[in-house]
Amino acid sequence: MWVWIIFIAFILVFLALDLGVFNKENHVIKTKEASIWTAIWVTVALSFSGVIYWLFSSGLVDNPTGLSPSNAVLKYVTGYLIELSLSVDNIFVIAVIFSSFKIPPIYQHRVLFWGILGAIVFRALMILFGVALITRFEWIIYVFGVFLLYTAFKMLKGEDEEFDPKKSFVFRQLKKIYPITGTIQGDEFFVKRMGIKAATPLFVALIVIELTDILFALDSIPAILAITADPFLVFSSNILAIMGLRSMYFLISRMLEKFRFINYSLVVILAFVGLKMLLSHQLHLPEWVSLTVITVALVGGIIASLVIPETSKTDA
Repeated sequence: MWVWIIFIAFILVFLALDLGVFNKENHVIKTKEASIWTAIWVTVALSFSGVIYWLFSSGLVDNPTGLSPSNAVLKYVTGYLIELSLSVDNIFVIAVIFSSFKIPPIYQHRVLFWGILGAIVFRALMILFGVALITRFEWIIYVFGVFLLYTAFKMLKGEDEEFDPKKSFVFRQLKKIYPITGTIQGDEFFVKRMGIKAATPLFVALIVIELTDILFALDSIPAILAITADPFLVFSSNILAIMGLRSMYFLISRMLEKFRFINYSLVVILAFVGLKMLLSHQLHLPEWVSLTVITVALVGGIIASLVIPETSKTDA
């Protein structure tokens, strides 16, 4: 229990430093700053694997699945890479939301800060219930596996309609229950106009991002549960990946169009973990196999996007 408390306290302290010290003044996050913070969070997350090894070797954390320290580290790193890779789609949707609601770059970090805070709470609950379901009902792993394969199939076919936040169910319902203004007044989420309190586009974007993240978590959390059902490994790998999502957004949101084949990487990853879930009682793959498949799929998609020239419509 103390390990959980210390870990959560570390996350909360850093979030407080983030908003109260490092980003006290609203400013546009430039590529250099985003690169530095992305490198910091990736370093922190990978270095945490050393903490994982120490915790599991010293017995300071509950080990309900009986993992060895080295195996726990492999599962943690694999889970972290899965969440990081699946975040690419999330980044694209966030960019669309900011563009749709015309959120100025100077206020985007503030919106993402509160979005990440909410995501931590919701994902913690989803992980708690997900682990409980798999522990109590072993057959649920097959449901998760089929769901991931279906998601991979939909992504491969590319039949998803263009996402328009202003036509989304969330936005329509929000307009019914609370007044919304199209005016942005600084970094305020709410303003008073003619004595009526109304939500600004910043708050609307925050709510849409929050609920969109929950939808993405329906993919990512079952994917991590395919690697391990250890609650601390699932939670720590998921949360540390989310913590680096903001800086990743500012780093790669402008380059997403260049990564044309990254969706195929995500298809491979989702299909792999889905099949692993469905065959979990018949086939037990070493953790290094999962880590290798995920890494090769992700790196392969990036390299293919950079090396293979884009075919123009006139050439088609």
